[in-house]
Amino acid sequence: MRITSSLIKQVVADVAGEDVIPLVVAIRDKKNISEFKIAELIREQINITRNKLYRLYDNNLITFVRKKDRKKGWYIYYWTFNEKQIKFLALKLKKERLERLRDRFSRETSGQFYLCPNKCIRLDFEQATNFDFKCPECGSLIELENNFKEIERIKHEITDLEKSLHDDLKEMGLLPRVSKPVKAIKKVKGLKSKKVSIKKQRTQRKKTVTKLIKKKT
Repeated sequence: MRITSSLIKQVVADVAGEDVIPLVVAIRDKKNISEFKIAELIREQINITRNKLYRLYDNNLITFVRKKDRKKGWYIYYWTFNEKQIKFLALKLKKERLERLRDRFSRETSGQFYLCPNKCIRLDFEQATNFDFKCPECGSLIELENNFKEIERIKHEITDLEKSLHDDLKEMGLLPRVSKPVKAIKKVKGLKSKKVSIKKQRTQRKKTVTKLIKKKT
């Protein structure tokens, strides 16, 4: 998974909000930049800038160091963008999206849905029953939907997302290790295929021990 500008913007928008993207663009290639300088770069008030910084910090997308201003006596925070976290957040977002798609697939395949002919609303069976199979918006009779195409679309999306997620995990070395299957022991020619019973093994051992004792005496 390559960390591109578009991936960064997408992840930041999803976890912190689109309004934070200009801030990330401003500090991405800089280290330990003060919050006042950041506010100046993005032309925002310091309290708004701090709010955006905290949203990024909550998702581990930035780190900070705190230094005391000798003249003014207060602490100033210096921030650095944590680009490495983008990959892990992108994986997390993919997993969450995959779970939502699987839930949607389950609902679509196990239930019935009804559509308004005027495309006002889509209802499941229980909702349609509550409205006497009439659209609550326009009053038209709703019709049973053939959602086969929607099911197929979700199915393909799940397949593509699973492959993408698998490739990302493999590239990052995060796939669980699978133990190697134990190879079957090959049969050696000339040996009897029948298993010797435990009782027979004990009898043979007793005979061997008895012979050894007789030899010694």
